[in-house]
Amino acid sequence: MDHVTPEHFDRNLHDNVQKLAEELREESYYPQAVRRCWIPKLGSQEKRPLGIPTVRDRVVQAALRDVIEPIFERDFAEHSYGFRPGRGCKDALRRVDQLLKAGYTIVVDVDLKSYFDTIPHDQLLDRIRAKISDGRVLGLIAAFLKQGVMDGLREWTPEEGSPQGAVISPLLSNIYLDPLDHLMAQRGYEMIRYADDFVILCRSTEEAETALQLIREWTGAAGLTLHPIKTKIVDAYRDGFDFLGYRFQHGDRYPREKSLKKLKDTIRSKTRRANGHSLEAIIHTVNLTLKGWFIYFKHVTKRYVFTTLDKWIRGRLRSILRKRQKRRGRARGRDHQRWPNAFFANHGLFNLEAAYVEARQSSSR
Repeated sequence: MDHVTPEHFDRNLHDNVQKLAEELREESYYPQAVRRCWIPKLGSQEKRPLGIPTVRDRVVQAALRDVIEPIFERDFAEHSYGFRPGRGCKDALRRVDQLLKAGYTIVVDVDLKSYFDTIPHDQLLDRIRAKISDGRVLGLIAAFLKQGVMDGLREWTPEEGSPQGAVISPLLSNIYLDPLDHLMAQRGYEMIRYADDFVILCRSTEEAETALQLIREWTGAAGLTLHPIKTKIVDAYRDGFDFLGYRFQHGDRYPREKSLKKLKDTIRSKTRRANGHSLEAIIHTVNLTLKGWFIYFKHVTKRYVFTTLDKWIRGRLRSILRKRQKRRGRARGRDHQRWPNAFFANHGLFNLEAAYVEARQSSSR
């Protein structure tokens, strides 16, 4: 909102930080409004609201998080994996895989509707007060929850929620759902949660129905809303379910459709037939995407996912080369002989299938 970029802030870093420290000591600091930006929702026509704080506010939020996070972290539940030190998506996915193999195949797939935007401020602050008594810290957290939101020319003060994009929001979201984590653990349910995305793995439909009813009661009292369509009980083998970008079904795991679509959309943008860059430059930027994507999805159980993608990507590159030879249409027929797979390998194109085979061999050794 103040048009100050991280680079601008860094040019006079010492003075800027000293000024913030002084304002905090004198209790004259107050956060500025966040700028609302709407970003596409993966696999949907809807858009997700993102709140962009000023750099100075991000600095203060980061300092605040570093102070209060250890206080709450020591008591967070074991099955909470999102935005926690030393934990991540891979740990949550590994636990899901373990439970499925152990026979927990009836899944309560839970979706909290607009979770970050609907967290009740009063109940959240009550949970924070249970472990923090410093009035200045509590006042600072309350100020961040109440900081204005600027959407175009319209500004308002939120009555609930913690904006996605704020440094402090992931920690606050974990604090608010922590009682649910412990409740489910006390009742003996196998719950895996990553931020507001969580599943409960059960051994029977009856157990799953009881777990879902408990979730409904807790979220209702907590002022949260379950998505009426996306929240459901499924058979992991017959119906399958999505979790953290993966699809689990029939004992296999592979990238969910939305994850594949996002990858293909990114590759399409980098491999348009009218691309004016050299083939080497195009392959370089494509490799950056492929390598990052592979690191996350290398744990799929079927190699055909990578084989199919490799073929599709080479086809798009052949179409570029075909156009440069003044040929119409997409790559086909003899284009596979003009530019065989080895041609792209020699130009350094990252091969997903080869990387997968190598990763599997390394893990087996």
